[in-house]
Amino acid sequence: MATPPFLSLIFMFIFYFEIACGSAISSVTKGTDISNLQTYIIHVEQPEGRVFAQSEDRESWHRSFMPTTTASADKQPRMLYSYQNVISGFAARLTQEQVRAMAEKDGFVAAHPERILHPQTTHSPKFLGLHQQLGFWKESNFGKGVIIGVLDGGVLPSHPSFSDAGMPPPPAKWKGRCEFNLSDCNNKLIGARSFNLAAKAMKGGTAEAPIDVDGHGTHTASTAAGGFVKNADVLGNAKGTAVGMAPYAHLAIYKVCFGDPTDDCPESDILAGLDAAVEDGVDVLSLSLGGDSVPFFKDSIAVGSFAAIQKGIFISCAAGNSGPFNGTISNEAPWILTVGASTIDRSIISTAKLGNGEEFDGESLFQPVDFPSTPLPLVYAGVNGKPESTLCAAGSLKDIDVKGKVVLCEGGGGIRRIAKGEEVKNAGGAAMILMNEESNGFSTEAEAHVLPATHVSHAAGQKIKAYINSTATPTAAILFKGTVIGNPLSPLVASFSSRGPNLESPGILKPDIIGPGVSILAAWPFPLDNRTNSRSTFNIISGTSMSCPHLSGIAALLKSSHPYWSPAAIKSAIMTSAYTQNVEGKAIVDQTLQPADVFATGAGHVNPTRADNPGLVYDIQPDDYIPYLCGLGYKDEEVGILAHRKIKCSDISSIPEGELNYPSFSVALGPSQTFTRTVTNVGDATSSYTVTVAAPEGVYVSVKPNKLYFSRVNQKVKYSVTFSRTGSGTKVGEYGQGFLKWVSAKHCVRSPISVRFK
Repeated sequence: MATPPFLSLIFMFIFYFEIACGSAISSVTKGTDISNLQTYIIHVEQPEGRVFAQSEDRESWHRSFMPTTTASADKQPRMLYSYQNVISGFAARLTQEQVRAMAEKDGFVAAHPERILHPQTTHSPKFLGLHQQLGFWKESNFGKGVIIGVLDGGVLPSHPSFSDAGMPPPPAKWKGRCEFNLSDCNNKLIGARSFNLAAKAMKGGTAEAPIDVDGHGTHTASTAAGGFVKNADVLGNAKGTAVGMAPYAHLAIYKVCFGDPTDDCPESDILAGLDAAVEDGVDVLSLSLGGDSVPFFKDSIAVGSFAAIQKGIFISCAAGNSGPFNGTISNEAPWILTVGASTIDRSIISTAKLGNGEEFDGESLFQPVDFPSTPLPLVYAGVNGKPESTLCAAGSLKDIDVKGKVVLCEGGGGIRRIAKGEEVKNAGGAAMILMNEESNGFSTEAEAHVLPATHVSHAAGQKIKAYINSTATPTAAILFKGTVIGNPLSPLVASFSSRGPNLESPGILKPDIIGPGVSILAAWPFPLDNRTNSRSTFNIISGTSMSCPHLSGIAALLKSSHPYWSPAAIKSAIMTSAYTQNVEGKAIVDQTLQPADVFATGAGHVNPTRADNPGLVYDIQPDDYIPYLCGLGYKDEEVGILAHRKIKCSDISSIPEGELNYPSFSVALGPSQTFTRTVTNVGDATSSYTVTVAAPEGVYVSVKPNKLYFSRVNQKVKYSVTFSRTGSGTKVGEYGQGFLKWVSAKHCVRSPISVRFK
């Protein structure tokens, strides 16, 4: 699929993430126009031979780069953060002229204006095979002793999902703090901090406390590590026990996104949150946040997370919500687990029944028991021919007679689905049928609409439009069927889930994995805003923001079960154990109901139990990324920004992207290419594996050796893979896909293959 020309308008996603340490300092410049201050991220070298004993020493070094001025205080350039862990540098409010002057100073490396990034259950544990009384969940102690840092829009500390009943104190290594009243934090919610200096500089006043004002942060935190809460539901649907992936893990909250909704997440605040999380001692970082593709050394999430993996911290990030278009993936760096979104097998069904007897199942959370099931007049919102009416945009239905009728609205136009229902309700409509735009196909979501509604597929919408045009008196009824378990097409890749290929590093296949991200139930800080006046403390929402914390929690379980595994080993275990078939045993499909490609699924859907015992892992140490980064063509100082030290690529044996010891293969294929991989035995001491290859069409794949033998745990064995074009003359497209797997008596270690034909 080609990337559409309007992609730049939809390319930012909703996610979150953090980093801390710093202080605000003022300074200024004589004769400089400082009316256009903006926040810059500035990278500087550490002075040769100097070791900073205290954070104040490093801050003093950073302050030496700042200009001086006699301007009034409100117009002064000022340092926002002096970073201690994640980059060698600081964030400051400066003009372009001041940055140019700073670049002349010894020790200056680079500077760039900060980007503004954006943010992206009762049943998902069971769908993932996690059972309270037996199996991996119990054997991993439910994540006991692991600290998950959630970088998002804050949290509601009083929510029952964050009760510490049965929780032990945090590990002795924990150094974080609580910026709520101390009584609001406990052995579950062990820390909460807010980093808002850049947001304040940009917007003016923002809330100081790390309180959640829109629900996103509370939802993601409870998805990762919320405790068991019985009798949860949303508007009477999806009833059961709400629980996160790692219910005995500790939570540390870092608020870096602000506004209402909290959709602005300045990079310097993000870096400050991450800086703090590394210093505080977290084990896993969950970042439901991201932006468009940029070089890794200009991507603060990539830079900060590289420093985190150097400390052994696992990083899980959302893939983005700009699907289903190719090349929209966010968080592309290979040291990050990039998570796409898929459905679970639960649906909240509401059905549109037409006057001709046809029925079309859709979804809605709001299912009032008092709404009549008798047919009502049905009208198409675009009957007047105006595009804005077709989309049920605000104010667009005021001249259309919709009173007491069921209104068919089309999706899209950058208008929230719930807002379309609000327009129908405000115009006097009785109910809404919301049809997908073509690109979203069969991918629907259950949402808390403000009136009786059903969200149906594009195909269903087209048939409903045809029915309206076929009769002078079209009618429809909305029938509510509640919670239904067992959708055979699950997991289905959500249409919104961003797709590869990886634009910044095409030799690394992204996303890495998919996980539950559609209609996910989790904690919510306030009642849902609709006419039921529900006091529900849970909500069901969708996004890769929801799939990311699922994987963060699963990583915490694996960290608890295997405390000495590296971040790369945990990532490999998750990827190579993934499954690629749906509930009915067929290939996972996308929103078109056709098999999803590797740019949608990555390695496949997460399988926590199998990830706990993967047999083999593809391990990578932090320094192994340096030859890879040099091989990308980055300059010495650019690699140094990521490595957090001086790098000279001419002294390093650079490697092509495909040579990184990654658990998947992404090949730009000319005549022939050979790559090596090293696998580490984490299964039985004595074991053997035989290779099986499903080669992409038009490609010959040769693996040497074709059998691997192990005699001890942690033994490492190398193999090589050669990719070459076949001489069959078969016509192929731009891309091909397949897989390679190593099979033993107990294990199947699978790696997806993507090939781009040059």
